[in-house]
Amino acid sequence: MSLASALTEKAFAERRRPDWEALGALGAKAQKGGIKKLEPADVVRVSPLYRSVCADLATAQAARYSAPLVDYLLGLTAAAHGMMYGPHAKRDDEKRKGSMRRAWLVAFPRAVRARKREMLLAAALFFIPFTLGALLTLRDPTFAFRVVPEAMLRPLTEAYSKGFDGGRETGEGALMAGFYVYNNVGIALRCFACGIFLGLGSAFYLVQNGLSIGAVLGYVASQGAGGNIGLFIIGHGSLELGAIVLAGGAGLSIGWSIVAPGDLPRVTSLQRRAREILVIVAGASVMLVMAAAIEGFWSASAAPQAVKLAVGGTLFVLLSAYILFAGRGPEKGEQGEP
Repeated sequence: MSLASALTEKAFAERRRPDWEALGALGAKAQKGGIKKLEPADVVRVSPLYRSVCADLATAQAARYSAPLVDYLLGLTAAAHGMMYGPHAKRDDEKRKGSMRRAWLVAFPRAVRARKREMLLAAALFFIPFTLGALLTLRDPTFAFRVVPEAMLRPLTEAYSKGFDGGRETGEGALMAGFYVYNNVGIALRCFACGIFLGLGSAFYLVQNGLSIGAVLGYVASQGAGGNIGLFIIGHGSLELGAIVLAGGAGLSIGWSIVAPGDLPRVTSLQRRAREILVIVAGASVMLVMAAAIEGFWSASAAPQAVKLAVGGTLFVLLSAYILFAGRGPEKGEQGEP
């Protein structure tokens, strides 16, 4: 810092220091009980002092005054901000946290149950082709080649034939988890977004993905690695496949709002339904991220078979119970489930 700058900073600090000390004194007085503990005359002084010190901070930063002075003003303005807005910020933060808790503990499972017809239809459109794909491929392994490229099936078979006794190499889990997030979220978003085409797009992708996944499982099993691929899937399958079905059900719901808008114009019906099911899509996305983490770090691990079965079974039961029972009963201001 040059001599001229030092002299300018010194003059600036000497001129403004009374206001800084006054604001600091008010902050110390209000520290134990907040701004409500100050006398009315002191409360009136807080706001103009705070604004002027904020302006001083901006001036010090623009003039590139010394770091100790800038840090002092930063601390002073932060303390004053907390004194003025702390109680309100705390209440707002509590409201946000409460809203997030309600979204996950109440709104998401309720929204799924409120669309149970679409969800059941989506489950049928996915799991019936899934079962047919697996059975037809077990009967004739070449059937899988009509659904999934042979170039994809053979490497999968080789990989699952090796088993998971060695687990994954360090760093590979994170890489695979990122890939699974990208791949699975893309599938779910297609199942949802294509519902705009009167629900036909969602139905198509549900059938296609169900048939493809079933054919892959059937082909790997027909080559003698069915136990390994089943053990791999059980840890994350309930989250991953469940999320795809939920996203597809949300897409079918969007399509139905266009086909049968009731007394509303189709655009209005679509907008209203889209807002209602947004929470389902968000929940399905979180489920897919969780599934990707499990798939990347746990499913291919060297954990004992009994442990993997227990974890997968427990996760399926917990997820089912959550969807079926969470958020039941009236809340404040409500008379039951929407």
